[in-house]
Amino acid sequence: MYENRSDAGRKLAARLQKYRDRSPLIIALPRGGVPVAYEVARALGAPLDVLVARKIGAPGQEELGIGAIAQGGAIYLNAELVRDLGVTREYLDAVTRRETAEMARRIRAYRGNRPPLDVSGRTVIVVDDGLATGATTRAAVRALRAQSPKEIILAVPVCAPESALELRAEYDEVICASSPQHFQAVGLWYEDFEQTTDEEVVSLLARAERERAETLATPPEARAPKATHARGRTP
Repeated sequence: MYENRSDAGRKLAARLQKYRDRSPLIIALPRGGVPVAYEVARALGAPLDVLVARKIGAPGQEELGIGAIAQGGAIYLNAELVRDLGVTREYLDAVTRRETAEMARRIRAYRGNRPPLDVSGRTVIVVDDGLATGATTRAAVRALRAQSPKEIILAVPVCAPESALELRAEYDEVICASSPQHFQAVGLWYEDFEQTTDEEVVSLLARAERERAETLATPPEARAPKATHARGRTP
């Protein structure tokens, strides 16, 4: 059980120290993945960025992911679920249009004029606040593979064991700090699972960029380890 997403990020970061020497890029899946990824990036001294992906929910059961889209046009559909639920092409097209519009809005809100990090040839660590069906993480890895990174690692504080196993076929490595057999839902493993806001995402991205610039401007011999707790309201 985690206190909140920041606590989860600090504990997850302890499992990722072996990647520090690979100069990784930390890619958060907004919104909930950003407070977790902020702590990971801070602990590893790595740049933080976001990759926006949107779940495609089932008809009448929007929490059940039957697919997802990610920025750049990557798409994942669970063909078996789509068939079993009798999901029509018209429904998929309508939801995809709606989620594409929301994805574009979030990209503008989070990034502004700032270009995305160049992941080509780099170690990329994708971070979210948890893994249930894995739909958005599947769309995300497809979007990233198109940019030719060296390797892509998925890191989450808690996950459904079967989803983590399936995603090992798509990611170079999957790091899950807690993999309970009776998983049920991501939010059950947090004491505070209040929804992260767009404003918090923007604030954490700006803070991460500012702190990294300050670190790079400081001579290595003068750098001291920073406390890894984020101030302010719990994300």
